[in-house]
Amino acid sequence: MDTSKSNRTVYSILFIIGICHMLNDTLQAVIPAMFPILEKSLGLTFTQLGLISFTLNMTASVMQPVVGIYTDKKPMPYALPVGLASSMFGILGLAFASGFWTILLSVLFIGLGSAVFHPEGSRVAYLAAGPRRSTAQSIYQVGGNSGQALAPVITALVLVPLGQFGVIWFTAVAGLAVIFLIYIARWYASMTPMVVTKTKSPDKEQVDKRYAKAIRSALIVLVFIIFARTWYAKAISNFYAFYAIENYGLSIAESQFYIFTFLLMGAIGTFIGGPLADRFGKKNIILYSFLCTGPLALLLPYAGEIGAIILLGLLGIIVMSSFSVTVVYAQELVPGKIGTMSGLTIGLAFGMGAIGSVALGSLIDFIGLTPTMIAISLLPLLGLVTFFLPSDKKVNAWHAEYHGN
Repeated sequence: MDTSKSNRTVYSILFIIGICHMLNDTLQAVIPAMFPILEKSLGLTFTQLGLISFTLNMTASVMQPVVGIYTDKKPMPYALPVGLASSMFGILGLAFASGFWTILLSVLFIGLGSAVFHPEGSRVAYLAAGPRRSTAQSIYQVGGNSGQALAPVITALVLVPLGQFGVIWFTAVAGLAVIFLIYIARWYASMTPMVVTKTKSPDKEQVDKRYAKAIRSALIVLVFIIFARTWYAKAISNFYAFYAIENYGLSIAESQFYIFTFLLMGAIGTFIGGPLADRFGKKNIILYSFLCTGPLALLLPYAGEIGAIILLGLLGIIVMSSFSVTVVYAQELVPGKIGTMSGLTIGLAFGMGAIGSVALGSLIDFIGLTPTMIAISLLPLLGLVTFFLPSDKKVNAWHAEYHGN
């Protein structure tokens, strides 16, 4: 095996897997993009819309760590195109769905495809990263966030004029992703000897035991961070359009500009977060993303029509700057478990988003839209638990000892 493969950044692979991530998450973005359409055409409640999001996100969150654990032991390069094929069938079913339960079944297929794609896609980014792990993860994750940012565009340009059946055009998006992922799978297969987890030596077992308590504590803190960030981001991306319609008298198409601003700037924040973490440290970027988000989130419910757009843009950049950084932090915290940590952190984000969508939808039905938006502005303050994360220096020292450096 050529060890130089692991010492250089393979940007061509990173950009292709980033594009595939964009296409995959564009398929997922179709679902929340359909919410205003489904509310009108099928008469769904906010709770039912939350359950649709719950089905998508919970399927992905439960399965991602399972996929990651399995592929850490036995790599599955061709699972990537197979996963996207599952999503393609889900999109096809969504176009023809005639009721709530049919929609849930279609969403289940999309969730399963996402569960397979994310941990394996993150592993491809790790293998292609070389020494620039945070930067590589940002390139990969910005593709996904860009796909999610397309949801308002999908609503305004496709679903509003064409209705539910317009979703069928996205089967072509899935087909394109499958073609790209076949190419990626071939490269991944050539790297398989570098992927397989080696049997731990007694020394490494001792290192694991010595740092077990610190690792558990750090992972608990990461759970809180992902909880705060994901619930807040889901509240904006799933329900702020309704808030804008109610408070600013906008049409469905006009309200999507607010969501598009938040998600697009979030994609930019995801991209810049990785290089900044490589330069200034992962813990610092995670911490400052929450320190800066808090005051802006508190102001958002009281901003006017124009001020809200500005605040949403700033919030998107800042709150999502830590997204890829938390993934890399977890991967370095537990060496040799790249898929597992990716599945845990990204899958956990999906799971938290699933629970949050149902809880927030029910809360809106119970107390109203405006009070709920005021309440969720407090969520970013939970991110201050980042103070309790071990420093990058401590994590790197443990990482070096694990690998015998």
